Amino acid sequence: MKLDLTFLDAAIFLLYIILVFVVGIYTSRGVKRTKRDYFLAGDKLPWWMIGGSIIAANISSHHLVGAMGVAYNRGFVAIAMEWGAILIGFNALLWIFLPFYIRNGFYTMPEFLQKRFGAGARMTYSVLVLLTYILVEIGAVLYLGALSLHSLLGIPIITSALVISVATGIYTIAGGLKAVIWTEMMQLGVLVLGGMVLSIATINAAGGLPTIIESSKNWHIILPANDPDFPWTMYLGGTLCISVFYCATNQFIVQRTLAAKSEWHARIGIIFGDYLKFLVPLMITIPALVAPKLFPVLDKPDLLFPTLVKNLLPAGLVGLVMAGLIAAVMSHLSGAINSCTTILTMDIYLPYINKKATDSQSVKFGRISGVLIIALSILCTILLIEHSDKPVFLYLLSAYGLFTPGIAAMFLLGILWKRTTHAGALTAGILTIPLSFLIEYLFPNMPFMNRTGIVFWSCILMCAGVSLLTKPKSAKELVGMIWNRASLQLLPSERIQQKGMRNPFIWWAIITGMVLFFYVRYA
Repeated sequence: MKLDLTFLDAAIFLLYIILVFVVGIYTSRGVKRTKRDYFLAGDKLPWWMIGGSIIAANISSHHLVGAMGVAYNRGFVAIAMEWGAILIGFNALLWIFLPFYIRNGFYTMPEFLQKRFGAGARMTYSVLVLLTYILVEIGAVLYLGALSLHSLLGIPIITSALVISVATGIYTIAGGLKAVIWTEMMQLGVLVLGGMVLSIATINAAGGLPTIIESSKNWHIILPANDPDFPWTMYLGGTLCISVFYCATNQFIVQRTLAAKSEWHARIGIIFGDYLKFLVPLMITIPALVAPKLFPVLDKPDLLFPTLVKNLLPAGLVGLVMAGLIAAVMSHLSGAINSCTTILTMDIYLPYINKKATDSQSVKFGRISGVLIIALSILCTILLIEHSDKPVFLYLLSAYGLFTPGIAAMFLLGILWKRTTHAGALTAGILTIPLSFLIEYLFPNMPFMNRTGIVFWSCILMCAGVSLLTKPKSAKELVGMIWNRASLQLLPSERIQQKGMRNPFIWWAIITGMVLFFYVRYA
């Protein structure tokens, strides 16, 4: 399916890559050599940058390529995980976890576990989440982006992966979160513009609005219990677990809120992200739902994106959409790499390797660890080249199900139940991977979402059981760490910011109502 780019397309594509690199390097120049400035952009992010960067980091090649392939193959249910994040994960972050992260001044999610439980829980999370980032967030995204470039331009997958990862890594490692955020905001604009161009072209070619209306008769978000990928039973545990982990306890996403100017900016930023999270998946999913009228049979569902680009777009627009794809890949990679370096520095290097490290030494270690993360991720990309019998987006969700149940259990019980102990949290975290593999071995045909749900609730029960048998922390030690109704409100010093239409609750209620309407309409 090699695509012969016109001079105009090639110029737009290359110009964009150069522009991102220049912006990343330029913003890196103003980064101070302090931990707070390098890892949290100096706590200066406004709400629009928080929400925009969350979605720019979240939406990547596994959406443009992977989720589009799932929607082509399985239908409207592909949007369930995206909108489920609005109803579950981001609500958990907004109304449960965020106040405790912000008010305690944490750099990382493991720091919450350290203060709530102890060093063992902190290390358990760090290991689990680093495995998730390297295998899923970086390795799989690199693979999908490189696969599309290979399909369209004939560039070898490994070559594409090397070029993308090195180019992204240079400005990410040099500039930290500040460089990541500024490039993500630019990439979000290109991503949305490119996605809209491809969506409009696909919908028009398939017959326009009447085709969408006809297609909507077969839209379903709730599927039968025997569905191999998305049974309705996934809402009983699997979706809850993955959504809470990804949106509320995931360094990759939450780090942006930790860098907010204030708690009000963090809250309204999350809600702004909800609106983008509602619109962008629609832009990706609807073209895939009408695409079978144009291309009824594809060798692999993940080839839908390059197929649409090759066959539907004129000169100039191909370069723009390809720039959008690269924008998605680079923004996701930069965020994941930065999160890995933050955890490695703050939760492993400082507590265990060099407790007396200066800010300069910490930043230097973060940059060195970034190089190592990129190298490991390229190796994972090589392994994924052979893993293409199903849409890779399903692989991503399945991989999340292996690592995340114990993490979600630790955080939820830790913040909601004061009786939870360190021993209980460790039990959930350590057993999550063995339990996942055991159930997969015993029930190989069980949908991965059901497996994830069973492991999640097993971790909850084991954590609770062990906690009841072990000594909890005293009430004094838990001050400021257990959820209560007061945490729903901003601190008194910030409440003046939420008067009238600046009240986060108003905008939250609107987007929540919109998503619930679709769930009821297409249940």
